[in-house]
Amino acid sequence: MSIHRREILAGVGGGATIGLAGCTSSDEGDDGDGPEISGEAITLTTTTSTYDTGLLDELNAPFEDRYGVSVDTVSQGTGAALETGRSGDSDVVMVHARSLEDEFIEDGYGVNRRDIMFNDFIVIGTDEDPAGIGGGDDVEEAFATIAEDGATFVSRGDDSGTHAKELEIWEEAGVDEFGEWYQEAGQGMGEVITQVGQTGDYTLADRGTYLSMQSEIDLEIHVEGPIEGGPELLANRYGIVAVNPGVHDDVEYDLAMAYIGYLTSPEGQEIIEEYTVEDEQLFFPEAISEEPNFQQYVPEDWDPSETDD
Repeated sequence: MSIHRREILAGVGGGATIGLAGCTSSDEGDDGDGPEISGEAITLTTTTSTYDTGLLDELNAPFEDRYGVSVDTVSQGTGAALETGRSGDSDVVMVHARSLEDEFIEDGYGVNRRDIMFNDFIVIGTDEDPAGIGGGDDVEEAFATIAEDGATFVSRGDDSGTHAKELEIWEEAGVDEFGEWYQEAGQGMGEVITQVGQTGDYTLADRGTYLSMQSEIDLEIHVEGPIEGGPELLANRYGIVAVNPGVHDDVEYDLAMAYIGYLTSPEGQEIIEEYTVEDEQLFFPEAISEEPNFQQYVPEDWDPSETDD
């Protein structure tokens, strides 16, 4: 691991978790569970939502046990996670902003992207609902009403996938002027949800993080996403991408591909499907289907007919 990469892992503070899989001897690896790669580690940069919900703990432990490696998880916003991959200080990136993923691939830093799972975004806030948006199914109208009424909206403001989706909704709503009512937290999803419960009125959240914190907060869903019949604009899809070894020859590419294969395998997908908090399913697997979606591997606007012969 490079000095720079060690500094990133140390500097993230509470947002980083280090997988502690034991590196067993080769004799202990003869049980047929999987290849033994003792002493190795893989660095994953990912979103705060996958970390805050506890999902990664459930996913990483079986992988670490099978391969005798550790997964060093750095929790960042999507933009920061991709920048860490660009610098070669992570081996694999799991994020949820397709336009930013596409730039990462088009610029040559990422390869072998796969769809992995989805949930959705929701507009949450206090039960007072000062802007009166509760129960509506038009998120653009809800955002426009919040702006018109000057109700306090707490934004992630951190170049995360959630922040990117929020900015897209403001644009669709025709809102381009922001006053004191708009507060940029510059923090992860869990911190923003806590802040709204204390000082704000509304925020845009991913359903998984909201459900994982529901017992700790007093906030309600005012606008639902597509999982509960809301607009498709609030869909929240997660992808996983290996860092290109052709750009950074010191990345753990073999392990990155093993990790991608594990998460998109029936075993990994079953863990995602069965992961719940207080009997609520937080994420829905989508890596396996009878009719594979080949567009998942390339930027969404890529047209094979335009490729030079």
